[in-house]
Amino acid sequence: MAQLFFKYGAMNSGKTIEILKVAHNYEEQDKPVVLMTSGLDTRDGVGMVSSRIGLKREAIPIFEDTNVYDVVKALDVQPYCILVDESQFLSKHHVIEFATVVDELNIPVMAFGLKNDFRNELFEGSKYLLLYADKIEELKTICWFCHKKAIMNLHYINGQPVYEGDQVQIGGNEAYYPVCRKHYFHPKDRMD
Repeated sequence: MAQLFFKYGAMNSGKTIEILKVAHNYEEQDKPVVLMTSGLDTRDGVGMVSSRIGLKREAIPIFEDTNVYDVVKALDVQPYCILVDESQFLSKHHVIEFATVVDELNIPVMAFGLKNDFRNELFEGSKYLLLYADKIEELKTICWFCHKKAIMNLHYINGQPVYEGDQVQIGGNEAYYPVCRKHYFHPKDRMD
């Protein structure tokens, strides 16, 4: 029976490499998958799933007006699984449409993304995935400054931590650090 999965983690927790690994494992068994990603993430071009370790693949971009249920239903070949990167950028209607893909088309959907932004607020997509997902899993990484588990994302501009601003600010290691709660509030305290 198909399910909706939400796999979340802080920056650098391996979300994208996990998507690429899952896709590879399905395809190695001749089971087609569909990769989708937010059209907002343009770091490597629109419609690209790119890992920091250099692996990348094309994906179907999701924009605000995209009806993901219609996109999946119109595919020539029914996939064994839908894999969604940057799912924090989904809108509520996208999450409900993915739930409908699971319930009506019996296709599993695995969504990967951040849970909270640099202001420590939930993203819309993450909020509704937490509400609608059948299974939720945290992908773990360690704090940039210590050995504790990273649960937040610290945003930096010109070497200074930033706690306010627009929620969506695309960036990677040059702009964000995965951090524990202590170092989110006190990033200058580099060691315990």
